[in-house]
Amino acid sequence: MKKANILLIYTGGTIGMKQDPETLALAPFNFEEILAEVPEIKKIVHTIDTYSFSPPIDSSDVEPTFWKELAKLIKKKYHLYDGFVILHGTDTMSYSASALSFMLENLEKPIIFTGSQLPIGMLRTDGKENLISSIEIAAARDSVTGRAIVPEVCIYFESQLYRGNRTTKSSAENFKAFHSPNYPCLAQAGIHIKYNTPYINYPSKWGKELIIKTAIDTNVAIIKLFPGISDATIKSTFDISGLKAVILETYGSGNAPTKPWFLDLISNATSKGIIILNITQCQAGTVDMEAYSTGIMLKKIGVVSGFDSTTEAAILKLFFLMGHSSSNQSIKELLMNNLRGEISIN
Repeated sequence: MKKANILLIYTGGTIGMKQDPETLALAPFNFEEILAEVPEIKKIVHTIDTYSFSPPIDSSDVEPTFWKELAKLIKKKYHLYDGFVILHGTDTMSYSASALSFMLENLEKPIIFTGSQLPIGMLRTDGKENLISSIEIAAARDSVTGRAIVPEVCIYFESQLYRGNRTTKSSAENFKAFHSPNYPCLAQAGIHIKYNTPYINYPSKWGKELIIKTAIDTNVAIIKLFPGISDATIKSTFDISGLKAVILETYGSGNAPTKPWFLDLISNATSKGIIILNITQCQAGTVDMEAYSTGIMLKKIGVVSGFDSTTEAAILKLFFLMGHSSSNQSIKELLMNNLRGEISIN
């Protein structure tokens, strides 16, 4: 198997920081000097090129324009490289991975997001292992077909490879910062990297041209239900100018209050054309709007099930679908379809 060409894209985040020895303050370093910080990369047999966003972007400042720029960069470089590793801040990594999963159609090459909880120049950093293993995964190809083993948008962190649009950040302190509550990991790195191939998405037909679709409509709000939530709180959200969709974070398997004022507000909103997507507040599990009377009532008044979607994937799916369609009926139908492996339904 010939060596792979990998593009390492540094967008920002903790992994690309260095600590000033005198002030101890963290500041970004020139990522083209990555070999000086991670000399182990020299032992990798693959060809690695680097591309850095200038200036680096703090992940808390990530906006849709960044996702569009990233998608366009991958499209531009797609024919030159066998895989891509994107270094990104952890706070919004799941959002960015979800965004790219929807924007990139006919993807046949690995796009691996990774980062670190400690800067790569620090002694106990988790960044080196995350980076090196991500490069290996991005370069991995089937020994018979020569095709990518993981042709998906993924997140690699602390020995685990996850489907990007199935992840959420779960810890601000542990090295295991992410988890995938409703879908198995795609690979696990130990002495060897073991791939969970039955759970990896492969193209139904190889050889299609990569298409990027970057139109996005962000007129979405989130209502997280809690005991004691007032009608004024919910009404004020539905009254937002230009609002097109609301993610309703419900209890358990999709349950909500049965009070008439609540159901009236939901019904009025759907009748005005506001799309309401029901996802569970639970860390794991799925919305089942046929299980209890409250879910059944929501379904009757036009609320759409988000099944076992994460909040991050639900937001980006709505952004994406609303950016590419003005038909509420079409958007609702596609919300209930599994587009990029984001929900456990065919």
